[in-house]
Amino acid sequence: MNIRFSKLTLGACAVAMLVPAPSHAQLWTWTKDQMMEYTKAWTGDRFPDGRPKVPDSFITRAKEMSQEEITINWGAPGATAAAAAPAAGVGAGGGRGAGGGGGGRGGGSPYSMFEDGWEIVHPGTKMVGRAFTCAFMPARPDLDTVVTAKAREKGIPSISNQYVIDMVQPGDVLVVDLYGKKEGGTIVGDNLFYYVMKATRSGGLVIDGSVRDLEGIAEMGMPAYIRHTHPSAIGGATLAAVNVAIRIGNVTVMPGDLVVGDREGVSFIPPQLASGILDNADILHVHDEWTRKKFDEGKYKSSEIYSRPRDPALLKEYEEYLKKRLAEIQGKR
Repeated sequence: MNIRFSKLTLGACAVAMLVPAPSHAQLWTWTKDQMMEYTKAWTGDRFPDGRPKVPDSFITRAKEMSQEEITINWGAPGATAAAAAPAAGVGAGGGRGAGGGGGGRGGGSPYSMFEDGWEIVHPGTKMVGRAFTCAFMPARPDLDTVVTAKAREKGIPSISNQYVIDMVQPGDVLVVDLYGKKEGGTIVGDNLFYYVMKATRSGGLVIDGSVRDLEGIAEMGMPAYIRHTHPSAIGGATLAAVNVAIRIGNVTVMPGDLVVGDREGVSFIPPQLASGILDNADILHVHDEWTRKKFDEGKYKSSEIYSRPRDPALLKEYEEYLKKRLAEIQGKR
């Protein structure tokens, strides 16, 4: 068994196996009750299978966020910010860090949501959507025989990449753990890429693995983050898990996470944190807008303005500008 998969995904999936899902007994997956239990911090809308469904308005707003804003606001107190405050995460010491835990990855750090090192198919296209997760394992004949037999008992001809591709919905980002596989790790070529683009309405793909037919894919506008390209067809891999917690690089991804990808990389935001992060991003947008306006005046040194105005009169001017702009932004929604 691949160590990357076993350390995290099988830990979650093994629990799911204790209560087999009626329609997917051949796979590790969560029942609706299990999905709701593992994502109970989310109290909003859900898909029929229990997967968190962040509002479409969150997806629209997240298209304006940068990775910096996501990580800065990860640990914002209460995950919200008052409009009258100078700016959540904007401190007096020149930094704009948030209290998200210790430095580096893991341990609740904001960077434990972020993964980089991708080949980005369309670098200028922002990717935002709801995570639909799946994971593969290196093929093993005795396991494959059982999985195939159980699938046929359920009336499913085979368990393949298309089995999960056919399950995605509008607004989804298909997030695939293919354990970094290059040759044979090609979850889609141009035809299936096109299908995912249509089915998700250009939601996106995050693949810890490969794609093929890049020449054709490059002509399609859906954002995609991949590890490799290779001309081979998918092979030597078994679909093992659908819509459970998976591992992508150094990040845990849960079904229903708000996925945000840009030129820097991809963040996977727990849905219960999305509202607070988005609200604080509005504050940071206004903060940066005002800061650059003052820089444009050519009258101040950077330390007089950024990251917090020193002069009480300037601070008052900033707070009034912030309050006015936030009211304008919120009034347009």
